[in-house]
Amino acid sequence: MTSIDAKSTTDSDLDAIFGPIFDRIAQGAVEREIDRRLPFEEVAWLREAKFGALRVPVEFGGYGVTVRQLFRLLIELAAAESNLPQALRVHFSFVEDQLLGEPGEHRAHWLRAAAGGTLVGNAITEPGVGAVDHYHTRLTKDGDRWLLNGTKYYSTGSLYADYILAAADRDGERVGVLVDANAEGVRQHDDWDGFGQRLTASGTTEFADVIVESERILGPGYGAPGPTYATSYLQLVQLSVLAGIAKRAERDAREWVAARTRGYTHSAADLPRQDPLVQQVIGRLSAAAFAAEASVLAVADVLDKVLVGGAQDEDSIVAAELAAAQAQLAVIDLVLPATTLLFEVGGASVVSEQLRLDRHWRNARTISVHNPAIQKARAIGDYLLNGTQLPFAWSAGERKPATGDQQ
Repeated sequence: MTSIDAKSTTDSDLDAIFGPIFDRIAQGAVEREIDRRLPFEEVAWLREAKFGALRVPVEFGGYGVTVRQLFRLLIELAAAESNLPQALRVHFSFVEDQLLGEPGEHRAHWLRAAAGGTLVGNAITEPGVGAVDHYHTRLTKDGDRWLLNGTKYYSTGSLYADYILAAADRDGERVGVLVDANAEGVRQHDDWDGFGQRLTASGTTEFADVIVESERILGPGYGAPGPTYATSYLQLVQLSVLAGIAKRAERDAREWVAARTRGYTHSAADLPRQDPLVQQVIGRLSAAAFAAEASVLAVADVLDKVLVGGAQDEDSIVAAELAAAQAQLAVIDLVLPATTLLFEVGGASVVSEQLRLDRHWRNARTISVHNPAIQKARAIGDYLLNGTQLPFAWSAGERKPATGDQQ
């Protein structure tokens, strides 16, 4: 692995380390899609290169990169394999939580663990219940130990993880717990049946009398109402996936056209790559990819300021949430049409199953329904017109009118 002086990590340094890994991951993307092979080997490559430690400070063994640098790399990873940034989404949020935590051995332990390759998945959402409203999963006292029981769905990335961040009810209080992924009583299922993002391992997790050590209980307040950086941060990972899909769709379409020698009798040129109409399609795909990436990085810049300040300033957190919500609407409207437009570069040949170019639309459509855009559009309008609080993900859907008129 290429070594660098992490105290002055540049984008070029990061590209030298991760660029070749992303290229290797991209080479098997179509085959994995056809075979529905979960990318365990590819995750191992990322572990070895300490990808999960991008935000971990240098003194704990990480790279210490900015939020912007992290999301730039997530876009590139998504262009190679769109399932992987989504699978790592909660891991990066968990690392960020440690960075914001009180200094001490607990914080240092988990930051060093991330630098050593440890990955954290999630088991938050429950079938028929939702993410934070009413957990049926229970953490109960049994003598001098705690036991976790319940069933979770959308356990994205947990099959690739060493630990699972689970949400539970403890005597009417919402708490988070960290569970060893291979602990006795943990059963994981790759039963996600969506037509896109098939390799995110977003299936069911069952907990049956799983022993949880006291130090693995994250304490009260998990899922408490109120603004949090995590909503915009987690949403931005999804948007980085969309931006990466747009980049790969443009690249795949361009490479396919460049190699094609068969045109149409009524085309404006002998070769497709010389046809001005085909050139226009490639140009529009390129513009969509550029604009999507620019939107993601603009929100990342806002989050950088929020997190440098310790995520304590509520106005800044709200500004980040508004920016992420606005970007969500813009990026979806850019990427979904682009993943359909790419088929205009060719005839029936472009829909070959061997190319699997349809995966770009299926993956983009699937990632776009996370936190439905129609709800975000309404929330933005309500906030701007009436000062109604934006719906933060961990606030159980509570919305509080602002005091005074919105200026």
